[in-house]
Amino acid sequence: MYLGIDVGTSEVKVLLLDNEHQVIGVAGSSLNVSRPNVGHSEQDPASWWTATLAASAQLKSKFSVQYSKIQAIGLSGQMHGAVLLDASNQVLRPAILWNDTRAAKECEDMMGELPMLPQIAGSLAMPGFTAPKLRWLAKHEPAVFAKIVKVILPKDYIRFMLTGEFVSDMSDASGSMWLDVEKRTWSAELLKLTGLTEAHMPRLVEGSAPSGNLTSQAAATLGLQAGIVVAGGAGDNASSAIGMGAVNAGEGFLSLGTSGVLFVVTPKYQPNAASATHAFCHAVPGRWHQMSVMLSAASCLQWVTKLLGASSEADLEAQASGLNAAQRAYAPLFLPYLSGERTPHNDAVTRGSFHELSNDTDAAALAYAVIEGVSFGLADGMLALQAAGCDVKQLSLVGGGARSALWAQQLATLLNINIVTHEESAAGGALGAARLAWLATGATLADVCLTPKISETYQPDSEELKILAPRYQRFRAIYPALKAIQK
Repeated sequence: MYLGIDVGTSEVKVLLLDNEHQVIGVAGSSLNVSRPNVGHSEQDPASWWTATLAASAQLKSKFSVQYSKIQAIGLSGQMHGAVLLDASNQVLRPAILWNDTRAAKECEDMMGELPMLPQIAGSLAMPGFTAPKLRWLAKHEPAVFAKIVKVILPKDYIRFMLTGEFVSDMSDASGSMWLDVEKRTWSAELLKLTGLTEAHMPRLVEGSAPSGNLTSQAAATLGLQAGIVVAGGAGDNASSAIGMGAVNAGEGFLSLGTSGVLFVVTPKYQPNAASATHAFCHAVPGRWHQMSVMLSAASCLQWVTKLLGASSEADLEAQASGLNAAQRAYAPLFLPYLSGERTPHNDAVTRGSFHELSNDTDAAALAYAVIEGVSFGLADGMLALQAAGCDVKQLSLVGGGARSALWAQQLATLLNINIVTHEESAAGGALGAARLAWLATGATLADVCLTPKISETYQPDSEELKILAPRYQRFRAIYPALKAIQK
């Protein structure tokens, strides 16, 4: 048995996997986010450990025999969070999370001081990353900054509680903006921008390698055997890729959740920071990945459902699916930037908008426009990935949006690739974490990283493209026109 622990923003999820690839059970414990000021987003690291213990206790209660046979533990988690520890290994302040935007000015300063930053770090400096947060702290909370001895990432705080070791993996460390992503080592140049050194950083291992062993104290608390291995683990997206079996060049997934992520494995380091993509290390040795990220995806459909007072997102999506070709061709256009955008614009202040509304516009047309607008945003992301050298023929569709056949078909047509869905896609990072635990015991990628069974395949549709192509061109023209008139 292998235990996967996924430290999310809203929940800690744990998953029990056996060596026949059967998910024995999944449990979760919810988390709260604190927003003390506008643009701030924080969590108490102690809450992650409390939630981990609570979720693990649920698994132990329901599957006591299988739980007792756990041989290794893997970790996955929200990326970019800044957990600060003092000389006594005590947390100095609440962790600043990935969706915190306070460090925008610090990003500008870092890019100005080190123009080569994107080439080293694989991405433009963005407020969500860890390094700008530390630069902000040095300026605004100097007393706290002066006490910092270690800076670790969210899932690595759980590792510390499990093993007593300060360790991170290559994929999660990529999102700190302190890693030389191509060399898979800490960068002295990047650390210098925030007044830190390698001594402040955890030791690095590959995600599929052992990182430490369960201490007797943690073992007693969890009801497990002391000494079992804890794998390096991964950031949430890389861990999800492991769960989907995406480990070879050209393999990947498309996540239609709150945000939208296009994730493609690359055989080498292929940055394209100019288009606001992320080039990060994968969770297994000698491999990297490219990501395009849009900040609002399936959440746009949730927003318009609430706006229109519809009974459910599924009902509104069904109305959109009922539109014929002519109705789709004359539906409004929608820019899905409700929370700003990363790829390809890297614009935190832009916002969403409807265009080409008419007296005939109804709920079905608005819903279709929102779904299509998100698809267009993801098509922008695919262009950015292709500009960086990504070659992809098929992607797994995961997240809440994967339940929509309309969305899946539209994405296949726009991205000009096969889109496949799977029976089991919700486990995400927790399944990947359990698989990384399995790999850390000496198992091979070929045996562990299998692709889940395909339930549906969607192929590009040339007739649909005749409708979508001219609308996509108009969509692409709207953003620069709006930027030209913004104050």
